[in-house]
Formats: sequence, C-alpha cells, structure tokens
Amino acid sequence: MANTSVPNADNKALTPVADADRVFRWHEHASLWFSLGVGLLVMQIGAYLVPAVGSRDAAVAIVLGSLVGSGLLAWTAKIGCDSGLTSAGLMHTTYGSLFARLPVLLNIAQLIGWTTFELVIMRDGTAAIGKQSFGLSLDGPGGIVITTLLWGAVLTLLLAGSMTTLVRKIISRFGLPLVIASLLWLTWQFGGQLRTQGFDAFWARPGDGSMSMLAAMDLVIAMPVSWLPLVADYARHGRAGRSAMSGTWLGYAVANIWCYALGVMVVSVAQPDANLVSALLLAQGGLIALSLILVDEIDNAYGDVYSGAVSAHSIKPSWSIRQWGLGLAVLCTGLALVLPMHSLEPFLLLLSSVFVPLYGVILGRLGVGQPSFAPPQRKVDLTAALLWLAGVAMYHALAKWAPQWGSALPTLALSFTLAWLTRPQRT
Repeated sequence: MANTSVPNADNKALTPVADADRVFRWHEHASLWFSLGVGLLVMQIGAYLVPAVGSRDAAVAIVLGSLVGSGLLAWTAKIGCDSGLTSAGLMHTTYGSLFARLPVLLNIAQLIGWTTFELVIMRDGTAAIGKQSFGLSLDGPGGIVITTLLWGAVLTLLLAGSMTTLVRKIISRFGLPLVIASLLWLTWQFGGQLRTQGFDAFWARPGDGSMSMLAAMDLVIAMPVSWLPLVADYARHGRAGRSAMSGTWLGYAVANIWCYALGVMVVSVAQPDANLVSALLLAQGGLIALSLILVDEIDNAYGDVYSGAVSAHSIKPSWSIRQWGLGLAVLCTGLALVLPMHSLEPFLLLLSSVFVPLYGVILGRLGVGQPSFAPPQRKVDLTAALLWLAGVAMYHALAKWAPQWGSALPTLALSFTLAWLTRPQRT
C-alpha cells in the first residue's frame, strides 16, 4: 500500500481501508464484476445497436468497446487496490479537497439515477412475468406501488448487511453460477432462432446509417465507463492490485460482451413491436432465465447505492456508510414510484461525457509510475480541474461536429496525455 497519512479517521471514504478488510481475491473480483456486468439494462442498450449499424459492425463495436471500457475499469481497480482509497478519495487526491466535491456530488446524482432505473426495470420485469405467466395485472397503480416497494425493501435489507459478506458468500458462491446458467440457456434459445432464420443473412445485414461504428463503440464503452466512479470502492478491499485488475477486466468484459450480444440477438429475432422482456419470456424456459436475471439485477442496484453511500459519507462523515445506504435506498424507491422510464441512450452518453475525461485525468495522474496517494495539500488543483472541464467540452464538441469519429476514445486519450504531462513531480 502506498504511504498515506490519515486526514480524518472518522471519514472512512477518505482514508485507506484497513489491512484486515482486504479480503477480496481474484475470484471475488471476477465474480463481482461479472455479476454487475449482467443485466436487462445492458441487453436493452445492446438492442439499440441494430439496425443503426450492421450486424458485423455491431459485433466489432461490442468486442472492442467492451475490452477498452473494461480495461479502464480494471486500471482504476488497480489504483483503488494499491492505494486503499475509495473513488471519492481518488478524486480528492487528484482534484483537491474542495473541488473534488463537485465530481463526488455528480457521482452521487448519477448513482441515484441508476438505482432508480434499476428499480423501474425490475418492477416492469416483475409485472411482465406476472401478466404473461400467471395472468396477474401488476401494471396498474396498485401493482406499480406493490412491486416497487417489494424490490425497494429487498434492496434496503441487503444494505443493512456487510458488503464484503454479500460479495464473498452470496454473489460468488450462489448468484454467479445461476446467472451464467440463465445466460447460457437464453443464448442457446435465441442462437437457435437465428440459425433457423438464417445466420448468414443476419451476419450480412447492413445498418441504416444512423450510427457509425465508432459511435456504436461509444455506446458500448459508456456502460463500463458508468461504473468507473464505483470500482475503487470495491477494489480497495482486494489483497493485490494485479488480481484486482485482471479479475475486474475479465469478469466485466465477458459479461458486457455477452449481454450486449444477447440484446442484439433478441431484437434480431423478436417481433418488431415486442419489447425485450416480452421477447425473453416467449423463449422456452424464458420465465426461469428472466427471473434469475431479475434477481441478479438487485446486485446492480445494491452496487450503485453502496457506492453512493460511500461518496456521500465522504462529504458528511457524521452519517455512517450504512446509514447513508439505507437513506439512499429509501429515496430511490420513492423516485421509482414517481419518475417515468426514459431513454437510456442519452443518459448514458451524458454520463460518459462527464466521467471519461474525469478518469482520464485521474489515470494520467495516478495510473502510471509511482504516484503519491497522500492527502491533497491544496483545496483546488487548478490544472486538473481545467483539464477535466476541457475534456467535457471536447466530448460534446466531437459528438456534435464529428460524430463519425466517436467521442470517448479521443477525449480519453487527450485528457490522459495532458494529465500525465502536467502531473506534479515527486520530490
């Protein structure tokens, strides 16, 4: 672990984690990030790729975008493990103790949004299962309240327990095998339908030109990038930086490729007016597979709320991480009751525009050489702050005036390079 001093022993989000809490091995990292990479939201975003791009270009974008995005996630995981710091701690070290509050607050806001999305999709999935399989009408006002409160209660109950215990004893041992089995079954079912309809015709199908392949990669990269502000909160509990990096990379990359590809497969064989959940239910054994994926979806919501609680604790340490987690879970449950489900694509790309350059600067400052993870001496690191804001502007400029080149990779490369060139020299 890097040599750091303790700025505030009561602020667990801004101090390195104790050695006794470093319990995650390679298997826990890989299991956690495979599980977090699986979800109906990922499949739904995969369905956005076609027919915007052709099937072949979609496959290339999925594989390359997943490897790049998961690589960034894994790199950040290594920094978190080596330093023992949370994501909020990395932001403080890079941007200064005062300015860091801005990205920390933005992170809390996006995590509240993600958790609300997760609760809504779990609620809608439950309503679809109830209607199609049991004849229950759960999409009315009463059903919406009941199913939302049900999933909200499960989320709140999980947050009352230990995060490390949840990962080691539930996700790794029980959740992961069941989710892999459900994905294998759905892949077999929809792969068989593709073969029946003609795989060659599917593979040769062109896009409608509404999205370039680099823009499609941006959409794929956006999903792992959305986890960048969370990964250190878990990786810092790892025993070694190398295992945190490799386990996170492999686990998330495989899950992201698999779920994006499954989304493409489902939308390619489903009826034009069918939504993703209905198409999954119509598959043989789809009820069981979808139910398992819905149960797995709760760990995505848990991951968001737990990390949001860690970030909130960094700002107001008088509330413990557990208290913040319970409060945020209740808040998100309430928001899921009143907010409609919006399109995910613009939400994801907006998040990317904020967090790609944010972490480009963090990686440039802390991801190479032998960086110092000591508490920041300045309240505002003006150079780092300006590089981040310039990166946000560049991302949106590229999206508007040069969408064919994509936005994520050029913005990441420039923000990382400039941050590396201007990093403070160790004395």
